[in-house]
Amino acid sequence: MSVLVVGSTALDSIKTPQAENPRLLGGSASHAGVAASFFTPVHLVGIVGDDFPKRYINLYQRHGIHLEALQIVPGKTFHWAGEYEVNMNNRRTLKTELGVFETFSPTLPKAHRESAYVLLANIAPSLQHHVLDQMQRPKFVIADTMDLWLNIALAELLKLLRRIDAFVLNDSEARLLTKDDNLLSAVQKIHRLGPKYVIVKKGEHGSLVSSPRGLFLAPAFPLQKVVDPTGAGDSFVGGLVGYLASRGGSIDAHLKCAVVHGSAVASFCCEGFGLTRTTRITRQAIEDRVKVLRKIVRF
Repeated sequence: MSVLVVGSTALDSIKTPQAENPRLLGGSASHAGVAASFFTPVHLVGIVGDDFPKRYINLYQRHGIHLEALQIVPGKTFHWAGEYEVNMNNRRTLKTELGVFETFSPTLPKAHRESAYVLLANIAPSLQHHVLDQMQRPKFVIADTMDLWLNIALAELLKLLRRIDAFVLNDSEARLLTKDDNLLSAVQKIHRLGPKYVIVKKGEHGSLVSSPRGLFLAPAFPLQKVVDPTGAGDSFVGGLVGYLASRGGSIDAHLKCAVVHGSAVASFCCEGFGLTRTTRITRQAIEDRVKVLRKIVRF
């Protein structure tokens, strides 16, 4: 089955101590959509300006990403610029120019409203609600978030949690949301807010998954060198939901494998700037890394 991916489509200018790359393809929908496309067809919902490079449209299409719901309107594409320190867990935003994204309010084509798998990538909760209002009983809805929405749109986010199946956030966001420094009890508090599945991203230390079947600790793929972690979290979620859609059937039966496949895709993202590395890999390369992950955690 295909996946409906809704999120930001952006041009990212990324600076690290080693290099600087301007106006790369970025945004939560781009990273998640490409990651999911290795497993199943993707329908991308987003907005870009008339300055959006044609080569990026071609890149989407080479990955089998359907663009019927990608709006191309007069104006400037959402542009983000950021700089990483030597320790790439630390970064600062240099510039945020919303452009046409500021007025984004997607109207889904009729066929998209019947999608069984929906990824509400990292965008404002009000937009995530707007998309869900148009859906016709999807099988599985997963939503990502960030600390910004916890600080400025908490009420809307809490309402969203009652409407989704799975919620993805990082460990600091889980503590911020629940006011609980213990991650395990924080996860239980999040369950009580609505989601059946809670997935906590812990960066280079992998992820924690809580479901009706209990806890699962998934490793991150060990990398000797990280070039740029921008979009790794989005790639993780995209790979996860793409794998679930490709398998069909019970979410519980396939969730652990989906999380590990998401980790494998995210590891490639970190090895290049933006999407430059991810867009050059194959499904077999992903499976090879999954095999490595299986080996290093078996005992």
